[in-house]
Amino acid sequence: MSNIVLYTKDNCPYCVQAKNFFSLKQQSYTEMKIGVDLTREEFISIFPEVKTVPFIIIDENKVGGYDKLIEYYNRPEQHFLAE
Repeated sequence: MSNIVLYTKDNCPYCVQAKNFFSLKQQSYTEMKIGVDLTREEFISIFPEVKTVPFIIIDENKVGGYDKLIEYYNRPEQHFLAE
């Protein structure tokens, strides 16, 4: 089972798509909502290089946003999310 952390914010369609993706794949994840679970400033101090959300980390791999999640999933070596 992978350890997945999903950083999101309100009114973010790509955040919704990422959550739906994990739900469809029956993968549990921890959602960290900016503005609720941590402030925007805290997020920036932890991840100064990250400019957009969602920001997805899988097993300590900084995957990136929704498009990067799909690229990550489509790699042949990523069998943990296979159907």
